[in-house]
Amino acid sequence: MSEATSESSAPSTVAVKMRGISKGFAGTLVLREVDFTLGAGEVHALAGGNGAGKSTLMKILQGVYRPDAGTVWVGGREMSFGSLKAAEAAGIGMVFQEFSLVPTLTVARNIFLNHEPSRFGLIDDPAMLRGAGEILAGMGVELDPAAPLHTLSTGYWQLTEIAKALALDARILILDEPTASLTRTESEALFALIERLKGQGVSIVYISHRMDEIYRICDRITVLRDGGVVLSGLVAELTPEQIVAAVVGRRMENVLEWEERAVPAAEDGVPLLEVRNLTAANGVTDVTFALRAGEILGLAGLMGSGRSELARLLFGIDKPSSGQVLLRGQPAGITNPRLAIAKGIALVPEDRRQQGLVLEHSVRDNLLLPVLGELEDIGLVNDRRGDTLVAAIIDRLQIKLSSPKRPVRLLSGGNQQKVVIGKWLGREPDVLILDEPTAGVDIGTKTEIVAQIRELADTGKGIIIISSELAELLAVSDRVLVLRRGTVTADLDRREIADEESLQLAVSSAPPARSESPQRDERSADAPHR
Repeated sequence: MSEATSESSAPSTVAVKMRGISKGFAGTLVLREVDFTLGAGEVHALAGGNGAGKSTLMKILQGVYRPDAGTVWVGGREMSFGSLKAAEAAGIGMVFQEFSLVPTLTVARNIFLNHEPSRFGLIDDPAMLRGAGEILAGMGVELDPAAPLHTLSTGYWQLTEIAKALALDARILILDEPTASLTRTESEALFALIERLKGQGVSIVYISHRMDEIYRICDRITVLRDGGVVLSGLVAELTPEQIVAAVVGRRMENVLEWEERAVPAAEDGVPLLEVRNLTAANGVTDVTFALRAGEILGLAGLMGSGRSELARLLFGIDKPSSGQVLLRGQPAGITNPRLAIAKGIALVPEDRRQQGLVLEHSVRDNLLLPVLGELEDIGLVNDRRGDTLVAAIIDRLQIKLSSPKRPVRLLSGGNQQKVVIGKWLGREPDVLILDEPTAGVDIGTKTEIVAQIRELADTGKGIIIISSELAELLAVSDRVLVLRRGTVTADLDRREIADEESLQLAVSSAPPARSESPQRDERSADAPHR
């Protein structure tokens, strides 16, 4: 499919030209004769639904994959990259959604990984620290280059990835959902950095599902659907409705619009979940709140506010030092995740690939993992019952895949997220905690997940949702708790929140409760390495 680009939107100077690119995996065609052009010194948005082929196209440019057909030109020369190093040598850098960092190394060591400055045959640590500091300062990021990476939050991992690409003097930079883990302040710093790089002639491919970001920083946009180009042109000449329709293949009305829900009061007046003065070494301090059956409770806060730490406490990953957690008025007694699951609490973690999935196992195996005990007959798993349950979950969540036996790592990000959510549906938990459930998924999938959250709440489940996207939080929540430095600073009825700006003000102006390091992780220090 040819790229539908008007003459007025064609770049005057071309940095990258890809023509007729096709690529398939295991008999499935992922890209179909795609044309893509990146101008020198422009920011070109690459959009499309999960599985549309965006990352595959860019991985071909980056040398991770070879195309089955088509040609690639960089700087006017035809290229055929056989490796990441070959693409890097041509000035191409890519920041993937999946981190490629070493958690036990420092920020500086990660930035210069495999190309460390040396002196007398040894790694020159002072030079490396200075170089990393200069790159981070140029990005507008306050971060100690000597800090071990595993002590930092997800947002700082993302910024380290970007710094790592810049350290290679990339003239063509590919950013794959770069703000998915960043706060608003960090995102603003990134946008300012992109503007500076653009002014220096760096060409940037910006893969994103976020419409506000596309209109904020991108010059042109190309939309892929089902492996082909369906729309391409100047961002300024396209409406958001046109772009969304191109992404999902249909017009969408009232996307992520709040729907007031009637949450019934408990007949005995006892909430489904009650937290009293919960305090822990992971940073949660004197947190008190209640969750009713059928209620959707949003947790809002900046990075390091304690949202994910609170989720870890409720799921038994971390232990409280004081306070109580009650289920239906009785002490929960949850000391580990196994007990939490047995008590009817489930957690969809922030990092789906590292904490929510067994990537090398099939979709079927991942969906059945929490319910294997319930499927046993005389010590053996009843495959027929398992297949029936898997088929029901796939149908309910509309998971797109060729076979349930397909490794889950081969699914798109949105479909992987559906698997993470779907694996708990077989257990029918009473309390479902969702940490960034729509991070890095397209608008169509996001809308489907929000609809599923409402449906689950309508069946009487208590839902706790953590999201950095305040618009999403406002669209789905019945009530919003604002956290800052591990403490609840506001408990807001959704009807009392006028708009996103009002919630942003509540989040950013909440009074501090105690000192906080800017590098504080939103998880505990023993969070799984990436």
